[in-house]
Amino acid sequence: MRTLSITGDDFGASRAVNRAIVAAYDCGVLTAASLMVSGDAADEAVVLARARPGLAVGLHLVLVDGKAVSPPTAIPKLVGPDGRFRDSPVRAGLRYQFSREARRELAREIRAQLQRFADTGLTLSHVDGHQHLHLHPVVLALVADAARALSLRIPAIRLPSEEFGLARRLDPGRIASKIASRTVFALLRRNGRKRLAGSGVGFSDRVYGLLATGRITEKYLLGLIPRIRAKDVEIYCHPADPLPGERAPDAPPLGREELYALTSPRVRAAIESAGFVASRRPLRFAARAPGARA
Repeated sequence: MRTLSITGDDFGASRAVNRAIVAAYDCGVLTAASLMVSGDAADEAVVLARARPGLAVGLHLVLVDGKAVSPPTAIPKLVGPDGRFRDSPVRAGLRYQFSREARRELAREIRAQLQRFADTGLTLSHVDGHQHLHLHPVVLALVADAARALSLRIPAIRLPSEEFGLARRLDPGRIASKIASRTVFALLRRNGRKRLAGSGVGFSDRVYGLLATGRITEKYLLGLIPRIRAKDVEIYCHPADPLPGERAPDAPPLGREELYALTSPRVRAAIESAGFVASRRPLRFAARAPGARA
């Protein structure tokens, strides 16, 4: 059996994002959501998720370009007085790598976000990260440490992996950016696989969305799905559905197009034709050691 998880990121960022994710689940092919526990609409997202027990919900760890859970006075090396992380993932990554004090604060914030998720009462399906900061070697190690300290099992962590040639054909343009992303994330995935080996934390064979982020349209999915050869697959996207006049700064430019793609009968038919089971529960990820913890 081939399994496909289609995940909506930034759940809880805004009501526009929440609206799109539940519509894509209720009426479309979306099977999972990644929750920003510090998002402006996180409380609403939790209520919506509780009403949909079949929706797999994971933690979308925010360590850049977003709000922290901890108060600014507790993590001054990470956030400004407004409690927001800096916007640059590169600068954030360098700070996490080379500042011992920043790492201590980072450990505190990661644990706080995992605890906030646990407090929702939702079952943790997976962990991933805003702008993929969860893949930073320091962050990945601290996530595992925090999960152990909280006795919280992490079933799966997102490790992006997609074919460059296929991405270039389906989403032409931004070639230099795609090459850079492929190179960096191949190294991060390799490190992630080593760290997760024997831990009981799984990961998908293929994860699509990185090289066409914000552009997971119907055309893209109809081109991608028949060409996937892997067995356990995740496609992640960023749907949003802002109402006229609604302020939704976190809604991506093509959020409505992504929502349309996720509710498209043609996309559903392509999934079925490819022999995928669009599972509404965590996938049977690779490298799982039964009974182990993160």
